[in-house]
Amino acid sequence: MENPGSRFSKTALWIILSWNLFRLVLGPFMGLMPQDAYYFMYAENPDLSYFDHPPAVAYMIWISKSLLGKNVFAIRLADFVVTAVTQYGFFQLARRFLDTRQALLITVVFSTTILVSILSIITTPDVPLMLFWTISLVCCHEAIFRENKLSWLLAGVSMGLAFDSKYTAVFLPLGLFIFLFLAKPYRKYFRTIWPYLTIIAMLITVTPVILWNIENDFASFLFQANRSESISKFSLHPEFPLGVLGHQAFLLLPLIFGILIMEVFKILNRAWKRNWEYFSPNKIFLLAFFLPLWGGFLGISIFYWVKINWQMPAYITGLLLIASAIQSKHVKWHLITSAVIHLILLVQVIFYPVLVKSDDTWIGWKELAAQIDQVRKEKCPDCFLFSSDNYKTSAQLRFHLNENVYAGNIIGQSALQFDFLGEDLNMLEGQSAFFIDSENHFKDLERSEKQPDWSSSYFDYVEELDPIVVYRGQRPVRKYLIYFCLNYKGVP
Repeated sequence: MENPGSRFSKTALWIILSWNLFRLVLGPFMGLMPQDAYYFMYAENPDLSYFDHPPAVAYMIWISKSLLGKNVFAIRLADFVVTAVTQYGFFQLARRFLDTRQALLITVVFSTTILVSILSIITTPDVPLMLFWTISLVCCHEAIFRENKLSWLLAGVSMGLAFDSKYTAVFLPLGLFIFLFLAKPYRKYFRTIWPYLTIIAMLITVTPVILWNIENDFASFLFQANRSESISKFSLHPEFPLGVLGHQAFLLLPLIFGILIMEVFKILNRAWKRNWEYFSPNKIFLLAFFLPLWGGFLGISIFYWVKINWQMPAYITGLLLIASAIQSKHVKWHLITSAVIHLILLVQVIFYPVLVKSDDTWIGWKELAAQIDQVRKEKCPDCFLFSSDNYKTSAQLRFHLNENVYAGNIIGQSALQFDFLGEDLNMLEGQSAFFIDSENHFKDLERSEKQPDWSSSYFDYVEELDPIVVYRGQRPVRKYLIYFCLNYKGVP
């Protein structure tokens, strides 16, 4: 007769595998997201680092495309595999704090969140960040609680790789030192060389990012610093925290997020009442890697809009903090909610019933590339292409047309990584071009009858052509304005 523990383990594994199989199947139905195309451009231009993010996401895609070629499946598979390994790492971390049953249960919860689905099917720097963040925590636990000296060095390397993924990883060494300071039995490590070797190992691992910044006048670091400057202006937005809490509830799903919020209040209340007995070393460890990042961004949201993915790494330990409060009935309702939302997602991806009035969509890009290529063949085969929406249209057309498509730097605007590709824009002087402008909130299918405000400064003549409209069945779903631009004058 099968014992209950074995049956529970098989059920938990079946649930995790089912959700991951769903994500693997869903991927091919989705076209390329703008983020996918942008980071694929990273991978096609290997470098020590990049303007708006460190290089790990580029290396991840480069490995996948080297094995599978230039296609959407290669990008999707890279996201899926790395995120699957993250889930395994999460379980290994959970086993260090919980018994096997609780560890499996909280891994089921983690693996069935929208957070993991986003990581599995959309390419962002958060994909490798979450993996190396998890590995860093496992290594830190091994080093501190099991006194494994090699793990101090491995923790430094994995922290460095997390920083090579995204600058949010600065919270990892911060969390380590916060824990060592607050957990009295472990303050002894401050008198040893090991925490400092961890930092040295991390610094060595992030050398590519530092070298790139030195070579490029610290452009990436300054770009991030400008965000901090925006935060420091103290323009109050009391509605932003509610928005942040709303999209974080979407990531974890409302029931689990509600439990997390209640546990945070209980923890803060115990700290206020100086109930220090509650704060065991394990609890302090989990809090040290959760509260500074999660609470820090929530506090910042009063002044600055915090994006949905910025708090993601905090949930690695945040979920472990609330594991004992999550009961089987909670997991049941969480799974039902997750199944319903994922079914809605499947319907949206396949049938597209809800029009997404944004460039952050997988719809229309391939069709745009085919139609703009046809327009170019008929009117001006030698014209180059450019757009000015930071990166989205330009990156998508680069992928689908397999050629250089330019961005806002053509007309003197900042263009993120496009500014650092080393392309000589002066070679384009005298050539004509097509400018593509996505019109998200279109009300009709006619021309805009508006001239771009930069037109006379950079071209002799600019003519608006008939827009390109993408249909799903008989329904128009995307509209792109097209301009023929004669004789590029170059950037002053």
